[in-house]
Amino acid sequence: MTDPKPSKSALKREDKALKSLGDELVGLGAAELDQLPLDERLRDAIDAAQGMRAHGAQRRQRQLIGKLLRQRDAAEIRQAVSRLTADSVAAKRVFREAEAWRDRLVANGYESIHACSEATGINDRTLRDLVEQVTRARNAKAGKTARKELFRVIHAALGPNGGS
Repeated sequence: MTDPKPSKSALKREDKALKSLGDELVGLGAAELDQLPLDERLRDAIDAAQGMRAHGAQRRQRQLIGKLLRQRDAAEIRQAVSRLTADSVAAKRVFREAEAWRDRLVANGYESIHACSEATGINDRTLRDLVEQVTRARNAKAGKTARKELFRVIHAALGPNGGS
């Protein structure tokens, strides 16, 4: 017996999923697209769609992208996009966490240093010096620079090679 033919609804769902994947691909930057397993024709179509501003032209280009995705196994591309998305979500989480620690240290001063040190693995003395730089800043520019440096140190500790 042969495999039953997929239903019309199943085909429509698959087409809609491929269109959504194509839209995601058009929304990615060049560096992210370079990390994906795209053939030359598909990459050219995505690049062309990113450069188009007219709605009708962009719609037709997206249809072409969907057609090109139907002609190959899109599962590999889906998995790669999912990995990129997961990496992006993790990076945003680390960024927000570093901002929160920086703001907490600036607001509470020395009271939060030990908790931050425990969470990030940064030396208490280093944090104390950085918080001191923020509090002793004589002008807005110096304060902003000190806050940025505090953020950089925390972010580096929380990042993929750092603490949490």
